[in-house]
Amino acid sequence: MRTYFYKETFLILFISIIMVNLSSCNQNQNTEKPEFENKAIEAIMNRTSIRVYQDRDVNDDKINILMKAAMAAPSGKNTQPWEFVVVKDRETLDFMAEGLPYAKMLKNTRQAIVVCGDSIKSFYWYLDCSTAAQNILIAAQSLGLGAVWTAAYPYEERMAVVKEAIKLPDNILPLCVIPFGYPEAPQGPKKKYKPSKVHRDRFKGDSTEK
Repeated sequence: MRTYFYKETFLILFISIIMVNLSSCNQNQNTEKPEFENKAIEAIMNRTSIRVYQDRDVNDDKINILMKAAMAAPSGKNTQPWEFVVVKDRETLDFMAEGLPYAKMLKNTRQAIVVCGDSIKSFYWYLDCSTAAQNILIAAQSLGLGAVWTAAYPYEERMAVVKEAIKLPDNILPLCVIPFGYPEAPQGPKKKYKPSKVHRDRFKGDSTEK
């Protein structure tokens, strides 16, 4: 009887140890720190240029989030000189794809955003609109979308194509066209960080890596 009691006690103790170890392993897995704990930093660090998209619409709710993110950008004296044209018309997308040398992917997506600036409101509109465009790219990444900046400004011939495509008035100038959509395939970000580009207190000579 005593031998049976000892065996039963040992078995219970053995099972308890196993359960504690399993629980500890699960807890360690659940508390494993991600590479970036901050969601904003994660979106910035994982953003990459996407040029191939699924044949799939992006709904208006997500597009509205992109627009709100764009208009959350800073601007000189808070002039907010930006204007945005969301393009879904197939003929317009194809027209810009034909005329813009680095925007051929417009034929592969169902939507794009043209980031424009009011040259009357601000003579440095292109700086303010660049911050808005960057917000769009980061917000797209955070929403599971892919996007890419294709330049219009400062190339007169490219700006003329965009102005004709979306019927811009003379004072509204296109900075860039941003095709966006759901990525056709996963694509990781490029490794761009170079400590040699960071200077403390003053510039310390040529930082170009050999």
